[in-house]
Amino acid sequence: MGGVPRGTLRIYLGAAPGVGKTYAALDEARRRRDRGTDVVVGLVETHGRRRTAAMLDGLEVVPRRFAEHRGVTFTEMDLDAVLARRPAVAVVDELAHTNVPGSRHDKRWQDVQELLAAGIDVISTVNVQHLESLNDVVETITGVAQRETVPDAVVREASQVELVDMAPEALRRRMAHGNVYAPDKVDAALANYFRPGNLTALRELALLWLAGKVDDQLDRYRAEHRIGGTWETRERVVVALTGGPEGETLIRRAARIASRTKGAELLAVHVARSDGLTGADPAALAGQRGLVDSLGGSFHQVIGDDVPTALLDFARAENATQLVLGASRRGRLARVLSPGIGVTTTNLSGPIDVHMVTHAEAGTGWRLPRVRSGLAPRRRIIATLLTLALVPALTAVLVQARGPANLSIEILGYLIIVVTVALIGGFWPALLCALGSGLLLNYYFTPPLHHWSVAAGDNAFALAGFVLVGTMVSRVVDLSARRYGQAVRASAEAATLSVLAGSVLRGEDALPALLDRARETFAMTSATLFERDGDGWRAVLSVGPDPCARPEDGAVDVPVGDTLALALTGRPLPAADRRILAAFAAQAAVALEQRRLAEAAARAAPIAQADRVRAALLAAVSHDLRTPLAAAKAAVTGLRSADAVLSQDEQGELLATAEESLDRLTRLVENLLDMSRLQAGALSVFPRPIGLDDVVPHALDELGPPARRIPIRIPDDLPTIDADPALLERVLVNLVGNALRHAPAGHPPVITASSLADRVELRVVDHGPGIPAAHRDQVFQPFQRLGDRDNTIGVGLGLALSRGLTEAMNGTLTPEDTPGGGLTMVVSLPAAEPPPSLAALDEAEPRPPLHPPTPVDDLA
Repeated sequence: MGGVPRGTLRIYLGAAPGVGKTYAALDEARRRRDRGTDVVVGLVETHGRRRTAAMLDGLEVVPRRFAEHRGVTFTEMDLDAVLARRPAVAVVDELAHTNVPGSRHDKRWQDVQELLAAGIDVISTVNVQHLESLNDVVETITGVAQRETVPDAVVREASQVELVDMAPEALRRRMAHGNVYAPDKVDAALANYFRPGNLTALRELALLWLAGKVDDQLDRYRAEHRIGGTWETRERVVVALTGGPEGETLIRRAARIASRTKGAELLAVHVARSDGLTGADPAALAGQRGLVDSLGGSFHQVIGDDVPTALLDFARAENATQLVLGASRRGRLARVLSPGIGVTTTNLSGPIDVHMVTHAEAGTGWRLPRVRSGLAPRRRIIATLLTLALVPALTAVLVQARGPANLSIEILGYLIIVVTVALIGGFWPALLCALGSGLLLNYYFTPPLHHWSVAAGDNAFALAGFVLVGTMVSRVVDLSARRYGQAVRASAEAATLSVLAGSVLRGEDALPALLDRARETFAMTSATLFERDGDGWRAVLSVGPDPCARPEDGAVDVPVGDTLALALTGRPLPAADRRILAAFAAQAAVALEQRRLAEAAARAAPIAQADRVRAALLAAVSHDLRTPLAAAKAAVTGLRSADAVLSQDEQGELLATAEESLDRLTRLVENLLDMSRLQAGALSVFPRPIGLDDVVPHALDELGPPARRIPIRIPDDLPTIDADPALLERVLVNLVGNALRHAPAGHPPVITASSLADRVELRVVDHGPGIPAAHRDQVFQPFQRLGDRDNTIGVGLGLALSRGLTEAMNGTLTPEDTPGGGLTMVVSLPAAEPPPSLAALDEAEPRPPLHPPTPVDDLA
């Protein structure tokens, strides 16, 4: 179907059942049919609603296919029939529906995808509670877990999503009139899921989700039509961050602005230079990013050398309506010389509102920058020595060769030396060289000679130009050297943080990795993370030898908030290194919090597991304890009743009922006791050499008449095994009971045995539905039924108990596929040593079994 254009999907979205999604979908189908479009109904669920069913009149309905699962017949959409019919439009109801096991696709939305791929347009429906991203939110609101979900991406990719909306009061009236559910279900529905508060919350979720999709469509439309202007469809507040101390004030101010409008978004943006060189404090930016996240906003970083243009480009791309900037920290003189980022951004903002927020740092002015060289001291020393050597040498040569040479040649010679010195040593050595050369040119080569004066104006201009060129070249060299050093440092910082992040992602313990990486990066002796403990400090973790006892004892310490500090011993660090060290410290604080959360979760895990087991036990045994107790009590009450006249047969039947119920209750309690003994390691095992032909018949007798038709295929020459007869009998009763329950009619399970090396394998083979390989470990967990809800057969301890008893006898219990379908349980036990003499056997006193054999009580 490579040349077939893909079909379009139209979805009717509802906040709750009963709002009229299916009715609206069928109304659209009838409208298209009346327009001449070929429309069929692939599948529609009317749920007994008369008005919805009436909408099917006159529409072609594709017959459903029948599917059987666990003895029950279901109907599903016949996907192949719809594909063969090839209509222009197909109506497929309930997009999130789960198909019957064995269908081509697990979910109905996957069927719809195949129809779309075949070029068929599809009209479908879905409720907001079935959207994957809102599933847990809906469960929190309503208390009802929705097991059928559809990925949001499937619904978002629909060409049209139409909201079928209805006020909660109107929907409740519709339900009260019997237009949604049967009369016997209305009261329960109105009192639970369909409460006014639930419906209002679901309605808001549906509106907000659809608004998000509409927003995406609007963004695509504006991008396709190259619309750069702001459309104020929703308030979006952008706050610009520099990494300075005023950042938190700006974020909170922007959050208050956004909170005034329902559904407004908060976006924080930091503009970084394109060369990667920035004066922003990484630790401050990390803290501000965390604050933005905690307030429900999103943090972004964009690249741009022109900050106002980058800010406005980002704001327009996000369709922002308001921009929050901090008041300038520059002094008055600086503001006179340049309008600044705030004023420039305001002038260029157009329809975007710009808020200039004052703060404690506003107007404090910048400190004058120190004139620093980006070159190493060694290069400046070499350049200075070259100045002291080359300038006098050139002067001596030019004085000796004075004659035809003119001033321009002499200036050129000195200029070459100045440029050479500038390339090697930068600004200060070049300035010294230029000034010295200018003075010597003036004294020796500019009339009047041997005087510090200049007679001709052009000579004075040449000397001034010489000094200016030397100074400019030296400044360019020095600036490029400093930029190169900054770039190298930025690259090193990025590489350091990248390696740090990689060590954490590779699964290393985050906190030791952070501290060790910090120690290695800065070539320090040790690194220690301290936490405030009352009035003093307590070391949380140290790496390296000879750690300090307090933060102030270290060569450098970086505070992290009010309670943590990172201290390193070794050498003092320059101020430039403290910036990235602050990032290490902030990361260490996060790692410490994560470690403590993980430790708390680890401590809580056994408690949670015990609670889950206890809850599962209570839920599982509630029916099993109540049923035999109720049956026994009813039987005894009937026997004790003075008003009832019972025949001898009726009395015997009541006694048999009471006995059977009490036996069942006994077996249940014994299984629970044995499982508790296994988990506590207190179960006693008494193995001895026995033959399988002595154990298997007893186990089948325990199961009663249903087990009499089971074939037993045990070779006569099979070795004896080393096992506890009573425990092995319990294992066989459980396994064979499971096999009997799941074996199809006319195909009873089979018991076989064989020897393999020094072990004997006993197999219980059935041809039932089997167990998927992915779920085989689950059936050995206590209280696990693997989806079965029949509580009349026990609490789900049989297989867990069987595996535990088998392993207690140094054996194994493993499931395998039965050839042709089904499940085979393999019990592997060690073969016994050669049998002892008859006399020894006579003298041996076999120990009695712990408990009588117990039927299986779980579902494999």
